[in-house]
Amino acid sequence: MKKLVLSAGLLAFLWTTSLKAQVAADSVTRKLTFEEANFVSSYYSQNGNNAAVTGGTGSEKLTDLAAGFNITFSLLDRKSRKNTFTLDAAVEKYTSASSDQVDPETVSSASRTDEHFYPSLLWSRKNEKTGNTFGLNAAYSTEFDYKSYGGGVFYTKTSRDHNAEFTAKLNLFFDTWKVILPAELRPEGYPTGAREDSDGIPYKPRNSYNLSLGYSQVVNSGLQLMFMLDPSYQEGLLSTPFHRVYFNDNSLRVEKLPGKRLKLPASIRASYFPADRLVLRSFYRFYADDWGLTAHTASLETVVKVNPFFSVTPHYRFNSQSGTKHFAAYGESLPNADYYTSDFDLSKFSSHFAGLGFRFSTPGGIMGINSWKSMELRYGYYTRSTGLKAHILSLAIQFR
Repeated sequence: MKKLVLSAGLLAFLWTTSLKAQVAADSVTRKLTFEEANFVSSYYSQNGNNAAVTGGTGSEKLTDLAAGFNITFSLLDRKSRKNTFTLDAAVEKYTSASSDQVDPETVSSASRTDEHFYPSLLWSRKNEKTGNTFGLNAAYSTEFDYKSYGGGVFYTKTSRDHNAEFTAKLNLFFDTWKVILPAELRPEGYPTGAREDSDGIPYKPRNSYNLSLGYSQVVNSGLQLMFMLDPSYQEGLLSTPFHRVYFNDNSLRVEKLPGKRLKLPASIRASYFPADRLVLRSFYRFYADDWGLTAHTASLETVVKVNPFFSVTPHYRFNSQSGTKHFAAYGESLPNADYYTSDFDLSKFSSHFAGLGFRFSTPGGIMGINSWKSMELRYGYYTRSTGLKAHILSLAIQFR
């Protein structure tokens, strides 16, 4: 229902904007034009035995069902600049066995199952004469134990021959987290955090500042490159209060991590067209932060066009990371450590992700629907050296 209300509100706003533009246009007619709509749904499931909620051991079983859409409209202003408006919204429903252990004495704790809703709005203005594009975005996200408000600005400069492009983006996110503690570590009278028992529970901020710089270049008719630098800085509550940590003296505390974190990922993408019906897409990223974690990620996706309307896309990704200096497994943390976590997402591990996609697209539409331009089904299997395994199945549909 929230998505429907947002959609109706945005459409009303855009319709009003269109009327105002047309009245002011004099001899030039400008009206709101539908560009495209994309619908995506996915199902994700995982299992493992290193849940952070129970100190790095225990079931990591989780399922997530997500659905989302975005709708894009465009409008020419009096200076013939293209204004684009995009509404993006998604909702997830998940269940988590490890979250159910926040309060294991209850039949089912409040965070075992939850919904995650996150809409966003984007506006951009492109000047074809100068090659400049300027844009703004706003985002909101809500879940049982947190809310997030975000916004950003971006600028793109395209060369005259359209063979090179520079992009700069700045996004800010201001989150508020509900401090839910494990049952046995709650002071007397401390609320459970459930919807009916939240009075007096503290809320803590987590702010994120993300900068993204990108440069793309068409080298020749068969090769395109893109270089990206994405530094980010976080401050506030960066640990998860209901993650337990067990120490080597048999004591127990909640996870504690530094209140600041600086991340510096750098990456490169390459698209190569060795034949008319073959595309190779490669990606490499190096990541480092001031928590002592470094990582390398490499992926390769091959698009094989069986015919002009149908393509097959096998893909593979490898990741290896060193682990943060604050991590220790169950029962191995030192009592005198300043910071500590048993979250295996911050441990040393390597992972593999492989899958296959099928895409169908035809100029005449799909199933007799002219505006239904494409449909893609993808499956992926993920495995990690810590024992975590996951499956993801997604479906994407595009209308124009």
